[in-house]
Amino acid sequence: MNLVWSHSSLKTFQQCPKKYYHLKVAKDIVDKPHEAALYGSAVHLAAEENVRDEKPLPKKYDYMQPILDSLKRIPGDRYCELKLGLTRDLDYCAFDAPNVWWHGIVDLLIVDENTGLAHMVDYKTSKSARYADPQQLDLMAVSVFAKFPSITKIKSALLFVVSNEFVRKEHHVAQRKEYMQGVMPDLHRLESAFNSGVWNPITGPLCRFCPVKQCEHNRS
Repeated sequence: MNLVWSHSSLKTFQQCPKKYYHLKVAKDIVDKPHEAALYGSAVHLAAEENVRDEKPLPKKYDYMQPILDSLKRIPGDRYCELKLGLTRDLDYCAFDAPNVWWHGIVDLLIVDENTGLAHMVDYKTSKSARYADPQQLDLMAVSVFAKFPSITKIKSALLFVVSNEFVRKEHHVAQRKEYMQGVMPDLHRLESAFNSGVWNPITGPLCRFCPVKQCEHNRS
């Protein structure tokens, strides 16, 4: 079994290795989506269909229309919910390729190969950008540079659609390897657990919400 990871799965490991094991390795427990996750999925689908197909937004999501319209005015080829993968050598591969090492999905990518510029957006449905984690943009940028060799710069953003806030970053192809450095300590820990089979639990305030009910720290 080869280790394949994503930004979200690494976050799960950071929260608790035991939880990661049951959800991602043994797969003997399914984490049922909560209300916020279901809302987020619905918002992503509405935005995707509006940008890609010009399908009108459901009335309850029409607060997003001005910002989506501004994104649609950016010149270039638009890709919605674009699945990307990377090998260990940071070469592009398909999302589910046999040699995939990292994979992720870009909510919206606009590529202008004539100028070498791309715009990348990830939609967020949190009420504010206070706890924004732009690290996932770094990972996405590396994969975009790998898939589109003509792109040399990416203007990236986490778009908090409810509060209409942008958390922006700018990525340059010459620094693509540097963008992986932030995750390497935790990734090494994940690989060590994967190879040793030791998945020690971490206790915290979120334990009572964890789907791993048999854990000694679960107080639900």
